Amino acid sequence: MRINYIATALGIILMYISLVILVPIIVALIDGDFSSIIPFFTASVISASSGFAIKKLLQGEEIPENLNDIKKAEALFIVAVSWILFGVISAIPYLFYNLSPLDSLFESVSGITTTGATIITNYDYPKAFFFWRSFTQWLGGLGIIVLFIAILPQFAVAGRQMFFAEAPGPTEDKFTPRIRNTASALWKIYTGLTIIQITLLVCGGMTLFDSICNSMSTIAAGGFSPNPESIMGYHSNYITWITIIFMFLAGTSFNLLYKVINKKNPLLLFKNDEFKLYTLIFLVLSGLIAIALVVNNNYSIFEGITHALYQVITLMTSTGSASVDFAKWDITAKLLLFIAMFTGACASSAGGGIKIARWALVFKSLKAELVRILHPNAIVNIKMDNVTVAPEVIRQTIVFILYYFMIFAIGALAIGLLEQDAAIGLTSSITSVGNIGPGFGTITGPMGSFSSLHPVSKMIMIASMLIGRLEIIPFFVMLEADFWNFKDN
Repeated sequence: MRINYIATALGIILMYISLVILVPIIVALIDGDFSSIIPFFTASVISASSGFAIKKLLQGEEIPENLNDIKKAEALFIVAVSWILFGVISAIPYLFYNLSPLDSLFESVSGITTTGATIITNYDYPKAFFFWRSFTQWLGGLGIIVLFIAILPQFAVAGRQMFFAEAPGPTEDKFTPRIRNTASALWKIYTGLTIIQITLLVCGGMTLFDSICNSMSTIAAGGFSPNPESIMGYHSNYITWITIIFMFLAGTSFNLLYKVINKKNPLLLFKNDEFKLYTLIFLVLSGLIAIALVVNNNYSIFEGITHALYQVITLMTSTGSASVDFAKWDITAKLLLFIAMFTGACASSAGGGIKIARWALVFKSLKAELVRILHPNAIVNIKMDNVTVAPEVIRQTIVFILYYFMIFAIGALAIGLLEQDAAIGLTSSITSVGNIGPGFGTITGPMGSFSSLHPVSKMIMIASMLIGRLEIIPFFVMLEADFWNFKDN
Protein backbone atom coordinates (compact mmCIF):
# COMPACT_ATOMS: atom_id res chain seq x y z
CA MET A 1 0.00 0.00 0.00
CA ARG A 2 1.22 3.48 -0.85
CA ILE A 3 1.42 5.79 2.15
CA ASN A 4 1.12 8.98 0.11
CA TYR A 5 -2.18 7.85 -1.44
CA ILE A 6 -3.58 6.84 1.96
CA ALA A 7 -2.45 10.11 3.58
CA THR A 8 -3.96 12.19 0.77
CA ALA A 9 -7.34 10.44 0.98
CA LEU A 10 -7.52 10.49 4.80
CA GLY A 11 -6.47 14.13 4.87
CA ILE A 12 -9.25 15.10 2.46
CA ILE A 13 -11.85 13.07 4.35
CA LEU A 14 -10.92 14.53 7.76
CA MET A 15 -11.02 18.08 6.43
CA TYR A 16 -14.51 17.60 5.05
CA ILE A 17 -15.66 15.83 8.23
CA SER A 18 -14.63 19.03 10.00
CA LEU A 19 -17.22 20.92 7.93
CA VAL A 20 -19.95 18.36 8.60
CA ILE A 21 -19.44 18.68 12.37
CA LEU A 22 -20.29 22.37 12.22
CA VAL A 23 -23.92 21.69 11.19
CA PRO A 24 -25.29 21.29 14.78
CA ILE A 25 -24.06 24.84 15.50
CA ILE A 26 -26.93 26.06 13.33
CA VAL A 27 -29.36 24.24 15.63
CA ALA A 28 -27.63 25.73 18.68
CA LEU A 29 -27.90 29.25 17.27
CA ILE A 30 -31.60 28.84 16.41
CA ASP A 31 -32.23 27.49 19.91
CA GLY A 32 -30.25 30.30 21.53
CA ASP A 33 -27.96 27.69 23.09
CA PHE A 34 -24.61 29.42 22.64
CA SER A 35 -22.82 27.04 25.04
CA SER A 36 -23.29 24.22 22.48
CA ILE A 37 -21.20 26.04 19.89
CA ILE A 38 -17.92 25.18 21.64
CA PRO A 39 -18.26 21.34 21.54
CA PHE A 40 -18.82 21.17 17.79
CA PHE A 41 -16.38 23.95 16.90
CA THR A 42 -13.67 22.19 18.94
CA ALA A 43 -14.35 18.85 17.22
CA SER A 44 -14.25 20.60 13.84
CA VAL A 45 -10.89 22.21 14.57
CA ILE A 46 -9.43 18.88 15.77
CA SER A 47 -10.68 17.10 12.64
CA ALA A 48 -9.29 19.75 10.27
CA SER A 49 -5.97 19.89 12.13
CA SER A 50 -5.67 16.10 12.07
CA GLY A 51 -6.35 16.01 8.34
CA PHE A 52 -3.78 18.71 7.69
CA ALA A 53 -1.20 16.96 9.92
CA ILE A 54 -1.70 13.56 8.24
CA LYS A 55 -1.20 15.08 4.80
CA LYS A 56 1.90 17.02 5.82
CA LEU A 57 3.57 14.27 7.85
CA LEU A 58 2.77 11.20 5.72
CA GLN A 59 2.13 12.45 2.21
CA GLY A 60 5.84 12.74 1.39
CA GLU A 61 7.38 14.65 -1.47
CA GLU A 62 5.50 12.83 -4.24
CA ILE A 63 1.95 14.11 -3.94
CA PRO A 64 -0.47 12.16 -6.15
CA GLU A 65 -2.24 14.40 -8.65
CA ASN A 66 -5.35 12.24 -8.33
CA LEU A 67 -6.45 9.02 -6.66
CA ASN A 68 -7.75 7.32 -9.77
CA ASP A 69 -5.46 4.30 -9.59
CA ILE A 70 -6.09 3.55 -5.93
CA LYS A 71 -5.82 -0.16 -5.13
CA LYS A 72 -8.34 -2.36 -3.37
CA ALA A 73 -6.18 -2.88 -0.28
CA GLU A 74 -5.65 0.87 -0.02
CA ALA A 75 -9.38 1.49 -0.36
CA LEU A 76 -10.17 -1.03 2.40
CA PHE A 77 -7.62 0.58 4.70
CA ILE A 78 -8.85 4.12 3.98
CA VAL A 79 -12.48 3.21 4.59
CA ALA A 80 -11.77 1.30 7.83
CA VAL A 81 -9.55 4.05 9.26
CA SER A 82 -12.00 6.75 8.14
CA TRP A 83 -14.80 5.10 10.10
CA ILE A 84 -12.63 4.74 13.20
CA LEU A 85 -11.50 8.37 13.00
CA PHE A 86 -15.06 9.52 12.32
CA GLY A 87 -16.18 7.65 15.44
CA VAL A 88 -13.45 9.21 17.59
CA ILE A 89 -14.01 12.75 16.31
CA SER A 90 -17.81 12.41 16.58
CA ALA A 91 -17.32 11.50 20.24
CA ILE A 92 -15.60 14.80 21.08
CA PRO A 93 -18.81 16.88 21.42
CA TYR A 94 -20.25 14.37 23.90
CA LEU A 95 -17.33 15.02 26.25
CA PHE A 96 -18.60 18.57 26.74
CA TYR A 97 -21.93 17.18 27.98
CA ASN A 98 -20.25 15.31 30.86
CA LEU A 99 -20.13 11.87 29.25
CA SER A 100 -17.03 9.82 30.06
CA PRO A 101 -14.56 9.19 27.20
CA LEU A 102 -15.70 5.54 26.87
CA ASP A 103 -19.40 6.43 26.98
CA SER A 104 -18.81 9.24 24.46
CA LEU A 105 -17.11 6.82 22.09
CA PHE A 106 -19.88 4.24 22.61
CA GLU A 107 -22.62 6.78 21.81
CA SER A 108 -20.64 8.10 18.85
CA VAL A 109 -19.93 4.72 17.27
CA SER A 110 -23.49 3.59 17.94
CA GLY A 111 -24.58 6.69 16.04
CA ILE A 112 -22.34 6.53 12.99
CA THR A 113 -22.89 2.78 12.56
CA THR A 114 -26.66 3.35 12.94
CA THR A 115 -26.77 0.81 15.76
CA GLY A 116 -28.88 2.95 18.06
CA ALA A 117 -27.78 1.38 21.34
CA THR A 118 -27.45 4.18 23.89
CA ILE A 119 -25.79 4.86 27.21
CA ILE A 120 -28.04 7.86 27.87
CA THR A 121 -30.04 7.50 31.09
CA ASN A 122 -31.64 10.96 31.19
CA TYR A 123 -32.70 13.22 28.36
CA ASP A 124 -31.97 16.59 29.94
CA TYR A 125 -29.73 17.81 27.12
CA PRO A 126 -30.00 20.71 24.64
CA LYS A 127 -31.38 20.31 21.13
CA ALA A 128 -27.94 20.43 19.50
CA PHE A 129 -27.00 17.29 21.43
CA PHE A 130 -30.01 15.31 20.17
CA PHE A 131 -29.64 16.68 16.65
CA TRP A 132 -26.02 15.48 16.58
CA ARG A 133 -27.07 11.96 17.67
CA SER A 134 -29.58 11.70 14.82
CA PHE A 135 -27.36 13.51 12.31
CA THR A 136 -24.48 11.07 12.88
CA GLN A 137 -26.91 8.24 12.14
CA TRP A 138 -28.12 9.96 8.99
CA LEU A 139 -24.54 10.38 7.77
CA GLY A 140 -23.67 6.80 8.66
CA GLY A 141 -26.81 5.26 7.18
CA LEU A 142 -25.77 5.62 3.57
CA GLY A 143 -22.10 6.10 4.40
CA ILE A 144 -19.80 9.04 4.93
CA ILE A 145 -17.54 7.84 2.11
CA VAL A 146 -20.48 7.52 -0.29
CA LEU A 147 -21.34 11.15 0.55
CA PHE A 148 -17.84 12.35 -0.24
CA ILE A 149 -17.73 10.32 -3.45
CA ALA A 150 -20.92 12.12 -4.51
CA ILE A 151 -19.62 15.64 -3.85
CA LEU A 152 -15.82 15.58 -4.10
CA PRO A 153 -14.10 15.61 -7.52
CA GLN A 154 -11.01 13.91 -6.05
CA PHE A 155 -13.03 10.70 -5.67
CA ALA A 156 -14.85 10.85 -9.01
CA VAL A 157 -13.00 7.78 -10.33
CA ALA A 158 -11.07 6.50 -7.31
CA GLY A 159 -14.33 6.30 -5.41
CA ARG A 160 -15.25 2.98 -7.01
CA GLN A 161 -12.94 0.93 -4.79
CA MET A 162 -13.93 2.87 -1.65
CA PHE A 163 -17.64 2.72 -2.56
CA PHE A 164 -17.68 -1.06 -2.54
CA ALA A 165 -15.29 -1.25 0.43
CA GLU A 166 -17.72 0.81 2.53
CA ALA A 167 -20.91 -0.90 1.37
CA PRO A 168 -19.97 -4.43 0.34
CA GLY A 169 -22.69 -6.87 -0.58
CA PRO A 170 -23.10 -10.16 -2.37
CA THR A 171 -22.45 -8.39 -5.68
CA GLU A 172 -21.07 -5.05 -6.86
CA ASP A 173 -24.29 -3.38 -7.91
CA LYS A 174 -24.04 0.04 -9.55
CA PHE A 175 -26.72 1.39 -11.81
CA THR A 176 -24.98 4.27 -13.60
CA PRO A 177 -21.76 4.11 -15.66
CA ARG A 178 -19.89 6.44 -13.29
CA ILE A 179 -19.62 5.60 -9.60
CA ARG A 180 -19.93 9.27 -8.66
CA ASN A 181 -23.30 9.44 -10.41
CA THR A 182 -24.40 6.31 -8.57
CA ALA A 183 -23.42 7.84 -5.22
CA SER A 184 -25.21 11.10 -6.11
CA ALA A 185 -28.38 9.24 -7.10
CA LEU A 186 -28.37 7.28 -3.84
CA TRP A 187 -28.03 10.46 -1.77
CA LYS A 188 -30.85 12.15 -3.71
CA ILE A 189 -33.22 9.26 -2.92
CA TYR A 190 -32.00 9.15 0.68
CA THR A 191 -32.48 12.89 1.17
CA GLY A 192 -35.82 12.87 -0.63
CA LEU A 193 -37.23 10.14 1.61
CA THR A 194 -36.02 12.04 4.68
CA ILE A 195 -37.77 15.26 3.60
CA ILE A 196 -41.02 13.42 2.81
CA GLN A 197 -41.05 11.72 6.22
CA ILE A 198 -40.33 15.01 8.02
CA THR A 199 -43.30 16.59 6.23
CA LEU A 200 -45.64 13.71 7.08
CA LEU A 201 -44.59 13.64 10.74
CA VAL A 202 -45.15 17.38 11.08
CA CYS A 203 -48.61 16.88 9.56
CA GLY A 204 -49.21 14.28 12.27
CA GLY A 205 -48.60 16.79 15.05
CA MET A 206 -44.93 16.08 15.83
CA THR A 207 -42.78 19.18 16.35
CA LEU A 208 -40.48 20.16 13.50
CA PHE A 209 -37.34 19.45 15.53
CA ASP A 210 -38.51 15.99 16.62
CA SER A 211 -39.68 15.27 13.05
CA ILE A 212 -36.21 16.08 11.69
CA CYS A 213 -34.40 13.97 14.30
CA ASN A 214 -36.74 10.98 14.04
CA SER A 215 -36.78 11.08 10.23
CA MET A 216 -32.99 11.15 9.98
CA SER A 217 -32.78 8.19 12.35
CA THR A 218 -35.55 6.26 10.57
CA ILE A 219 -34.24 6.64 7.01
CA ALA A 220 -30.77 5.75 8.29
CA ALA A 221 -32.19 2.66 10.03
CA GLY A 222 -30.66 4.05 13.20
CA GLY A 223 -33.28 4.47 15.90
CA PHE A 224 -32.05 7.39 18.03
CA SER A 225 -34.89 9.68 19.12
CA PRO A 226 -35.05 12.85 21.20
CA ASN A 227 -37.96 11.24 23.05
CA PRO A 228 -36.81 8.96 25.92
CA GLU A 229 -39.60 6.49 25.04
CA SER A 230 -38.76 6.45 21.32
CA ILE A 231 -41.79 6.47 18.98
CA MET A 232 -43.93 5.06 21.78
CA GLY A 233 -43.54 8.39 23.57
CA TYR A 234 -45.59 10.24 20.95
CA HIS A 235 -48.74 8.16 21.60
CA SER A 236 -49.92 8.40 18.00
CA ASN A 237 -50.95 5.55 15.70
CA TYR A 238 -50.49 7.89 12.72
CA ILE A 239 -46.83 8.55 13.65
CA THR A 240 -46.30 4.85 14.32
CA TRP A 241 -47.63 3.82 10.90
CA ILE A 242 -45.69 6.55 9.05
CA THR A 243 -42.53 5.28 10.75
CA ILE A 244 -43.35 1.67 9.79
CA ILE A 245 -43.63 2.66 6.13
CA PHE A 246 -40.36 4.58 6.07
CA MET A 247 -38.46 1.90 7.99
CA PHE A 248 -39.63 -0.57 5.36
CA LEU A 249 -38.38 1.76 2.60
CA ALA A 250 -35.07 2.28 4.44
CA GLY A 251 -34.60 -1.50 4.41
CA THR A 252 -35.33 -1.71 0.68
CA SER A 253 -32.46 -1.59 -1.82
CA PHE A 254 -31.90 2.04 -2.82
CA ASN A 255 -30.63 0.74 -6.15
CA LEU A 256 -34.04 -0.89 -6.68
CA LEU A 257 -35.85 2.27 -5.57
CA TYR A 258 -33.80 4.27 -8.07
CA LYS A 259 -34.88 1.96 -10.88
CA VAL A 260 -38.52 2.18 -9.80
CA ILE A 261 -38.40 5.98 -9.67
CA ASN A 262 -36.37 6.32 -12.87
CA LYS A 263 -38.71 4.05 -14.87
CA LYS A 264 -41.85 5.16 -12.99
CA ASN A 265 -42.85 1.52 -12.55
CA PRO A 266 -43.63 0.32 -8.97
CA LEU A 267 -44.20 -3.21 -10.31
CA LEU A 268 -40.40 -3.55 -10.67
CA LEU A 269 -40.34 -4.06 -6.91
CA PHE A 270 -42.17 -7.36 -7.23
CA LYS A 271 -39.91 -8.59 -10.01
CA ASN A 272 -36.96 -8.47 -7.62
CA ASP A 273 -36.26 -11.75 -5.78
CA GLU A 274 -34.73 -10.11 -2.72
CA PHE A 275 -37.57 -7.60 -2.27
CA LYS A 276 -40.17 -10.35 -2.54
CA LEU A 277 -38.41 -12.44 0.11
CA TYR A 278 -37.90 -9.34 2.30
CA THR A 279 -41.64 -8.58 2.12
CA LEU A 280 -42.64 -12.20 2.72
CA ILE A 281 -40.46 -12.60 5.83
CA PHE A 282 -41.72 -9.26 7.18
CA LEU A 283 -45.37 -10.19 6.74
CA VAL A 284 -45.06 -13.78 8.01
CA LEU A 285 -43.13 -12.84 11.17
CA SER A 286 -45.47 -9.91 11.81
CA GLY A 287 -48.52 -12.11 11.38
CA LEU A 288 -47.23 -14.74 13.81
CA ILE A 289 -46.27 -12.14 16.41
CA ALA A 290 -49.64 -10.36 16.03
CA ILE A 291 -51.39 -13.64 16.83
CA ALA A 292 -49.14 -14.12 19.88
CA LEU A 293 -49.88 -10.57 21.08
CA VAL A 294 -53.63 -10.97 20.73
CA VAL A 295 -53.78 -14.47 22.26
CA ASN A 296 -51.07 -14.26 24.94
CA ASN A 297 -50.65 -10.56 25.69
CA ASN A 298 -54.26 -9.28 25.61
CA TYR A 299 -53.70 -6.82 22.75
CA SER A 300 -56.58 -5.76 20.54
CA ILE A 301 -56.35 -6.94 16.92
CA PHE A 302 -55.42 -3.45 15.70
CA GLU A 303 -52.79 -2.99 18.43
CA GLY A 304 -51.39 -6.47 17.82
CA ILE A 305 -51.00 -5.87 14.08
CA THR A 306 -49.57 -2.36 14.55
CA HIS A 307 -46.94 -3.26 17.13
CA ALA A 308 -46.05 -6.55 15.45
CA LEU A 309 -45.41 -4.80 12.14
CA TYR A 310 -43.43 -2.06 13.86
CA GLN A 311 -41.17 -4.25 15.96
CA VAL A 312 -40.48 -6.77 13.19
CA ILE A 313 -39.46 -4.13 10.66
CA THR A 314 -37.45 -2.15 13.19
CA LEU A 315 -35.36 -5.25 14.02
CA MET A 316 -35.17 -6.61 10.47
CA THR A 317 -33.83 -3.28 9.20
CA SER A 318 -31.70 -2.77 12.34
CA THR A 319 -33.46 0.52 13.08
CA GLY A 320 -34.01 -0.37 16.71
CA SER A 321 -36.66 2.18 17.67
CA ALA A 322 -39.75 1.05 19.55
CA SER A 323 -43.52 1.58 19.50
CA VAL A 324 -43.89 -0.44 22.71
CA ASP A 325 -41.64 -2.04 25.32
CA PHE A 326 -41.38 -5.43 23.63
CA ALA A 327 -39.15 -6.69 26.45
CA LYS A 328 -42.43 -7.23 28.34
CA TRP A 329 -43.90 -9.53 25.67
CA ASP A 330 -44.35 -13.25 26.21
CA ILE A 331 -41.61 -15.70 25.24
CA THR A 332 -43.29 -16.72 21.95
CA ALA A 333 -43.35 -13.15 20.63
CA LYS A 334 -39.80 -12.47 21.82
CA LEU A 335 -38.41 -15.62 20.19
CA LEU A 336 -39.98 -14.60 16.87
CA LEU A 337 -38.46 -11.13 17.27
CA PHE A 338 -35.09 -12.75 17.96
CA ILE A 339 -35.35 -14.45 14.54
CA ALA A 340 -36.00 -11.03 12.96
CA MET A 341 -32.65 -9.82 14.37
CA PHE A 342 -30.82 -12.33 12.18
CA THR A 343 -32.59 -11.67 8.87
CA GLY A 344 -31.30 -8.24 7.98
CA ALA A 345 -32.59 -5.83 5.37
CA CYS A 346 -31.99 -5.77 1.61
CA ALA A 347 -28.51 -5.29 0.17
CA SER A 348 -27.69 -1.68 -0.85
CA SER A 349 -30.11 -0.35 1.75
CA ALA A 350 -29.56 1.63 4.94
CA GLY A 351 -30.35 -1.48 6.99
CA GLY A 352 -27.78 -3.68 8.66
CA GLY A 353 -27.58 -7.36 9.47
CA ILE A 354 -26.76 -10.30 7.25
CA LYS A 355 -29.00 -9.08 4.39
CA ILE A 356 -31.86 -10.92 2.72
CA ALA A 357 -29.88 -11.44 -0.50
CA ARG A 358 -27.28 -13.49 1.34
CA TRP A 359 -29.89 -15.70 2.97
CA ALA A 360 -31.54 -16.20 -0.42
CA LEU A 361 -28.22 -17.31 -1.92
CA VAL A 362 -27.51 -19.67 0.98
CA PHE A 363 -30.89 -21.42 0.72
CA LYS A 364 -30.67 -21.59 -3.07
CA SER A 365 -27.21 -23.17 -2.63
CA LEU A 366 -28.57 -25.74 -0.18
CA LYS A 367 -31.36 -26.63 -2.58
CA ALA A 368 -28.90 -26.88 -5.48
CA GLU A 369 -26.68 -29.19 -3.45
CA LEU A 370 -29.60 -31.54 -2.81
CA VAL A 371 -30.32 -31.63 -6.55
CA ARG A 372 -26.66 -32.46 -7.26
CA ILE A 373 -26.79 -35.34 -4.76
CA LEU A 374 -29.84 -36.80 -6.50
CA HIS A 375 -28.55 -36.02 -9.98
CA PRO A 376 -24.71 -36.07 -9.93
CA ASN A 377 -24.39 -35.16 -13.61
CA ALA A 378 -26.82 -32.26 -13.50
CA ILE A 379 -25.59 -28.72 -14.12
CA VAL A 380 -27.35 -26.57 -11.55
CA ASN A 381 -27.07 -22.80 -11.82
CA ILE A 382 -28.03 -20.56 -8.92
CA LYS A 383 -29.89 -17.47 -10.09
CA MET A 384 -31.09 -14.21 -8.60
CA ASP A 385 -33.50 -12.17 -10.74
CA ASN A 386 -32.92 -14.65 -13.59
CA VAL A 387 -29.18 -13.90 -13.61
CA THR A 388 -26.70 -16.69 -12.82
CA VAL A 389 -24.68 -15.96 -9.69
CA ALA A 390 -20.95 -16.63 -10.00
CA PRO A 391 -19.58 -19.47 -7.81
CA GLU A 392 -17.13 -17.08 -6.09
CA VAL A 393 -20.05 -14.91 -4.98
CA ILE A 394 -21.71 -17.96 -3.42
CA ARG A 395 -18.48 -18.88 -1.69
CA GLN A 396 -17.96 -15.35 -0.34
CA THR A 397 -21.55 -15.27 0.92
CA ILE A 398 -21.15 -18.51 2.87
CA VAL A 399 -17.83 -17.32 4.30
CA PHE A 400 -19.44 -14.02 5.32
CA ILE A 401 -22.22 -15.77 7.25
CA LEU A 402 -19.74 -18.09 8.97
CA TYR A 403 -17.63 -15.11 10.06
CA TYR A 404 -20.78 -13.24 11.12
CA PHE A 405 -21.86 -16.02 13.48
CA MET A 406 -18.31 -16.43 14.74
CA ILE A 407 -18.13 -12.74 15.72
CA PHE A 408 -21.59 -13.02 17.28
CA ALA A 409 -20.64 -16.12 19.29
CA ILE A 410 -17.35 -14.67 20.55
CA GLY A 411 -19.04 -11.42 21.54
CA ALA A 412 -21.94 -13.21 23.23
CA LEU A 413 -19.60 -15.43 25.24
CA ALA A 414 -17.31 -12.58 26.30
CA ILE A 415 -20.09 -10.16 27.27
CA GLY A 416 -22.12 -12.94 28.93
CA LEU A 417 -19.13 -13.84 31.13
CA LEU A 418 -18.37 -10.21 31.98
CA GLU A 419 -21.99 -9.44 32.88
CA GLN A 420 -22.69 -12.89 34.35
CA ASP A 421 -25.88 -12.93 32.29
CA ALA A 422 -26.35 -15.07 29.16
CA ALA A 423 -29.34 -13.04 27.90
CA ILE A 424 -27.40 -9.79 28.05
CA GLY A 425 -24.47 -11.47 26.29
CA LEU A 426 -26.62 -12.86 23.46
CA THR A 427 -28.65 -9.73 22.81
CA SER A 428 -25.76 -7.27 23.25
CA SER A 429 -23.66 -9.22 20.76
CA ILE A 430 -26.30 -9.58 18.04
CA THR A 431 -27.52 -5.99 18.43
CA SER A 432 -23.98 -4.64 18.05
CA VAL A 433 -22.66 -6.81 15.20
CA GLY A 434 -26.01 -6.49 13.41
CA ASN A 435 -26.16 -2.73 14.16
CA ILE A 436 -29.64 -3.28 15.60
CA GLY A 437 -29.59 -1.36 18.89
CA PRO A 438 -31.92 -2.66 21.59
CA GLY A 439 -32.22 -6.23 22.76
CA PHE A 440 -34.30 -7.75 25.54
CA GLY A 441 -34.37 -7.15 29.28
CA THR A 442 -34.40 -4.07 31.49
CA ILE A 443 -30.78 -3.13 30.72
CA THR A 444 -30.49 -3.84 27.00
CA GLY A 445 -34.18 -3.56 26.11
CA PRO A 446 -35.83 -0.81 24.05
CA MET A 447 -36.44 1.37 27.12
CA GLY A 448 -33.13 0.50 28.76
CA SER A 449 -29.59 1.84 28.62
CA PHE A 450 -26.23 0.15 28.13
CA SER A 451 -24.60 2.58 30.60
CA SER A 452 -24.31 0.03 33.40
CA LEU A 453 -22.41 -2.55 31.34
CA HIS A 454 -18.82 -3.44 32.22
CA PRO A 455 -16.32 -1.13 30.45
CA VAL A 456 -14.84 -4.11 28.59
CA SER A 457 -18.34 -5.12 27.43
CA LYS A 458 -18.77 -1.64 25.99
CA MET A 459 -15.42 -1.89 24.21
CA ILE A 460 -16.39 -5.26 22.72
CA MET A 461 -19.67 -3.74 21.51
CA ILE A 462 -17.87 -0.73 20.00
CA ALA A 463 -15.59 -3.05 18.04
CA SER A 464 -18.53 -5.24 16.98
CA MET A 465 -20.53 -2.23 15.81
CA LEU A 466 -17.67 -1.07 13.57
CA ILE A 467 -17.01 -4.59 12.27
CA GLY A 468 -20.71 -5.06 11.55
CA ARG A 469 -21.02 -1.73 9.73
CA LEU A 470 -18.06 -2.59 7.50
CA GLU A 471 -19.70 -5.99 6.93
CA ILE A 472 -16.95 -8.10 8.51
CA ILE A 473 -14.92 -9.22 5.47
CA PRO A 474 -12.79 -6.02 5.26
CA PHE A 475 -11.97 -6.49 8.95
CA PHE A 476 -10.75 -10.07 8.49
CA VAL A 477 -8.81 -9.12 5.34
CA MET A 478 -6.87 -6.62 7.45
CA LEU A 479 -5.82 -9.42 9.80
CA GLU A 480 -3.74 -10.94 7.01
CA ALA A 481 -0.03 -10.17 7.28
CA ASP A 482 0.25 -9.49 3.53
CA PHE A 483 -2.25 -6.65 3.88
CA TRP A 484 0.19 -4.55 5.93
CA ASN A 485 2.73 -4.03 3.18
CA PHE A 486 3.39 -0.29 3.12
CA LYS A 487 5.65 1.67 0.77
CA ASP A 488 6.34 5.34 0.31
CA ASN A 489 4.81 5.59 -3.18
